[in-house]
Amino acid sequence: METHPAKRVEIIIEAVMERRLTQTLSDAGVTGYTVLPVTGGSGRSGYWNREGQIGRASGMVAVICLIRPEKLDALLEAAFAVVDRHIGVVNITDAQILRAERF
Repeated sequence: METHPAKRVEIIIEAVMERRLTQTLSDAGVTGYTVLPVTGGSGRSGYWNREGQIGRASGMVAVICLIRPEKLDALLEAAFAVVDRHIGVVNITDAQILRAERF
């Protein structure tokens, strides 16, 4: 089966910034993404989880995009404009996709 090169971009950001980030990505030409809840983790500030939180104000989400390599710079510029001022991590990995016409 034929595969095509792509980039997987995963952005972990505060849940309250989800809508702003996804709108910014859409404005930059990103046509698809998936949003997942992040239930906990550990980082520079130590371990955290959602246990005991009321609402989603202090939670985190993961926004995952699979894009063509030539669209990566536009996505990163848009994402960094949001992530730069907030808690967040951006991760980029190489990927192979099927059905390239969907990306």
